[in-house]
Amino acid sequence: MSRRFDYLADVEVFVTSVDKGSMSAGAVALATTASVVSRAISRLESRLGVQLLRRTTRRLSLTEAGQLYLEQSRAAFALIDDAERAMRGQEGALNGLVRLSVPTTYGHYRLPALLSRFTQQSPFVRIELNIINRNVDLVAEGYDLAIRLGQLPDSGLIGRKLEDARLCLVAAPSYLDRAGIPQRVEDLASHACLPFVMPSSGRVGPWLFREQGIDCELIPEASVQVSDDVLGIVSLAEHGLGICQTYDFIVRDRIRTGRLVPLLEKSGGRSRPFSVIYPPHRQLSAAARALIDFLTREVADQSRSNSSGL
Repeated sequence: MSRRFDYLADVEVFVTSVDKGSMSAGAVALATTASVVSRAISRLESRLGVQLLRRTTRRLSLTEAGQLYLEQSRAAFALIDDAERAMRGQEGALNGLVRLSVPTTYGHYRLPALLSRFTQQSPFVRIELNIINRNVDLVAEGYDLAIRLGQLPDSGLIGRKLEDARLCLVAAPSYLDRAGIPQRVEDLASHACLPFVMPSSGRVGPWLFREQGIDCELIPEASVQVSDDVLGIVSLAEHGLGICQTYDFIVRDRIRTGRLVPLLEKSGGRSRPFSVIYPPHRQLSAAARALIDFLTREVADQSRSNSSGL
């Protein structure tokens, strides 16, 4: 009697190679050689009767059939992972791999403490963390979850809001000693502002204020602009180059230690949303679902605690 699923090792090779971006990287992850990986994928394509990958010297490119097979294969492996966890009986302990992509703001200033607590509670869960200032394609690049800034576009992705992150305006004491302290939003026109160029539009991101209960925006003009890494404006501001608007959770410690000074607090109160998103058609593993629940709960608790302490 032939085995129905004796080809599953080839499926795992296919999924791993796509996740890692190349056959050679997949071979390293699977502790084998690129030639073995290539033969395994060719066997799988022959069995299915379709081409799954377009091979190039630089990277792998999925065909339409390959994209569909990849999504279904990931869902199947997620179910197998859940079944193994249930059978192992590790006192109900979660296990498995969660691939998560986050922006640098969250990756450096919000997520480390959260993941520290999560991994202590769920030590058998492995987290593959991608920190990048780019909106990854969750499906094509094989991510389970992503944290993103701003209102979610109508992209078919499912999102759960983590928080409305409070914005604040800050500058270093050395800059304020040299240039003076702005008293009104209008005063910023005569100050050295440090704007960030939004990668999605190539335009300077507006600074958000609330004056006398009315929301307003300012497009800061400056001789120094930062692109790609939004944390750069904070570094420049801390070294006295000017004023920047950023998130409270990034500069809270710098303000507490006096390295940065909050400005125009009466015109503050604005925020931007962060959400955790995932594809609606993907079967999330128990570990991914647990991480979503943990993040939404913990961030909400932190936000309430910080608001009560303001």
